[in-house]
Amino acid sequence: MSRRAVPKPEDAFDGKAFAAALSTAPGVYRMYAADDTLLYVGKARALRNRVGSYFNNAPRNPRTTAMIAQIARMDVTVTRTEAEALLLENQLIKSLTPRYNVSLRDDKSYPYVLLTREDFPRIALHRGPRAIQGRYFGPYASAGAVRDTLNLMQKLFKLRNCEDSVFRNRTRPCLQFQIGRCTAPCVDLVSQQDYDQSVHRASLFLGGRSDELSDELTGEMERAAEKLEFEEAARLRDLLKRLRGMQSRQYVDGHAADLDALACAMQGSTACVLLLAFRDGRNLGTRAFYPRTNGEESADEVLAAFVSQYYAEQVAPREILLDREIPEAELIEAALTSAANRKVQLKWNVRGERAGYLDLARRNAEITLATEMTSRNAQAARSVALQELLGLSEPAQRIECFDISHTMGEATVASCVVFDDKGAVRSQYRRFNITGIEPGDDYAAMRQAIERRFRRAMEEGTVLPDVLLIDGGTGQLNQARAALADLGVDGVTLVGVAKGVERRAGHETLILDDGREVNPGAASPALQLVQQVRDEAHRFAITGHRGKRQKARTTSKLEDIDGIGPRRRASLLKHFGGLSGLKAAGVEEIARVEGINDALAQRIYANLHGLPAPANPTAPGPDRT
Repeated sequence: MSRRAVPKPEDAFDGKAFAAALSTAPGVYRMYAADDTLLYVGKARALRNRVGSYFNNAPRNPRTTAMIAQIARMDVTVTRTEAEALLLENQLIKSLTPRYNVSLRDDKSYPYVLLTREDFPRIALHRGPRAIQGRYFGPYASAGAVRDTLNLMQKLFKLRNCEDSVFRNRTRPCLQFQIGRCTAPCVDLVSQQDYDQSVHRASLFLGGRSDELSDELTGEMERAAEKLEFEEAARLRDLLKRLRGMQSRQYVDGHAADLDALACAMQGSTACVLLLAFRDGRNLGTRAFYPRTNGEESADEVLAAFVSQYYAEQVAPREILLDREIPEAELIEAALTSAANRKVQLKWNVRGERAGYLDLARRNAEITLATEMTSRNAQAARSVALQELLGLSEPAQRIECFDISHTMGEATVASCVVFDDKGAVRSQYRRFNITGIEPGDDYAAMRQAIERRFRRAMEEGTVLPDVLLIDGGTGQLNQARAALADLGVDGVTLVGVAKGVERRAGHETLILDDGREVNPGAASPALQLVQQVRDEAHRFAITGHRGKRQKARTTSKLEDIDGIGPRRRASLLKHFGGLSGLKAAGVEEIARVEGINDALAQRIYANLHGLPAPANPTAPGPDRT
């Protein structure tokens, strides 16, 4: 059930009257500014009391005062329980990113170790939806921790890690077999029974059941010795030795643990939340988060917001250790318990080894934040230096850079990267596929990219950069200047970045908007900032160009064949592992692919090898999928 109050244009929002009309049921409230910008999302045990508290005469901090002064209307949504209100609040903050809420900036999902479910399972890093059938172990705190685990699994149990398309088409063992990290099931050098046994042992280890695995291996070693199978006994002995050596690094004092330790460090309104994760007794490493605090200076509030939002997206462990007591801990604990369908506990006054975990997390949070602040200070110094070099009235709050990438005119791509006062803003990067120009015409490509980016900005009223960097010399800069003039864009400082002598870094020439050319030198903080932005634009353009070029080279020949649509094309590439594998196949092999008859197989073979098409082929029905 929702309620909305929209004031008349000439009236100020009457918060007291709006709150008085609310019920005392739990729910979520939303505050909006006059331009319909969402200011804040909050939860309430009793809506009338919580909303009314914003409009009494009690003293409040400047941040809250500024927020209340902007309220033009409010919405509320009534929920059945307070825990439901907490979950809804988290979802809204995540999807709507209100201005005054503490919110997470890093939305990447945790990586897992995936053990697939097939005849010869593969082991791999997995991130994202669990769409692949198999067992998922984790989550791990970082991709590095997963790679360490995968490296261990290959050494101990020699499971394959190759993609299925490679596995199905191998004719001889790969390098992994040669160096003793795979048993080569692709060419039948290991029996199904022996491979299944390795999978079983890996599952025990990944599942935190190493004691059980050790007992099992010890028993097998003793039985092999009794049968005088000394080579097998020695192999199992070495495996046990390596396993026990790894256990001492992977386990927490040999005790099973399923918990996260969280610590929050703050300097002013900059926060770092450090997560130390343990699953099934294994230390999965640490990970640092930098929530947007939007002026909030209380570490307790920041940590509470982090816990409720983060575990709304991730499966909560049984224990969450906190370096401080947080507001509404009982409510958050109840909500997490409900979402996980099992007991989840928040703890802060802990002793023994758990106190050690928190101390480790706390020290790492402080060190990580100090490093981050040093990096931010260096970024701020470079921004000030660039301001002085370009004669700006204040440091640039938004810098954009354009670059063009192609190979002899093929697959031309333009990139636009964005930096603010804190660094790269990757969510606002853009690529432009350049069409309708002469191949290799960098000037026309630059003009088209600038026109497309700024025409849309003018139509939609989006923010413009303070400084626009153009990777190139006077010619590219003139094209950008002409494009902006045609669109009526002003107030943007243009800077060309021309490569130095022999393309040496630090010797770049900056072509300023007034025509002057300056060479700040490698020691200049201003040039270091320009190089950082330019190099990122170059990297982003190259990545896009290579992807576009590879896609064209992989699919274009198949797309030219009549009767080959997306489904058959995907089946062919998947079956043969790519276009090169398809080219190496004969007509009979191609015809074995689902949906490909003999006539179409002959036509595919002829097209790929530049042969005349077979006369009057009986083609299958069109592939419209």
